[in-house]
Amino acid sequence: MNSRDQYVETLKTQLDQWNSEVAKWEEKTKTAQADVQARYEKQLEEFRRQRDQALEQMRQVQGASADAWQNFMRSTDEAWAKTREAYEKAYTQFRK
Repeated sequence: MNSRDQYVETLKTQLDQWNSEVAKWEEKTKTAQADVQARYEKQLEEFRRQRDQALEQMRQVQGASADAWQNFMRSTDEAWAKTREAYEKAYTQFRK
């Protein structure tokens, strides 16, 4: 396995973990009171938006040539950091 494949696998593993946790949060949102439900939905939407951007960056890394993929790595790392931040904000809300 080359370093690009390892990089993408690491991203996929993290994404799977986040998606698993978000599925639990979505269930929790369904049973929350209306005011709390709106706050949860806002956090989930922010995470989903960031996740989708990070996923697009990951796809660009996967599709890039062997020479060009590292150029995409920086923007992918930035997108992943923003997604992690959105996840942590949502995590804080759902932990309450």
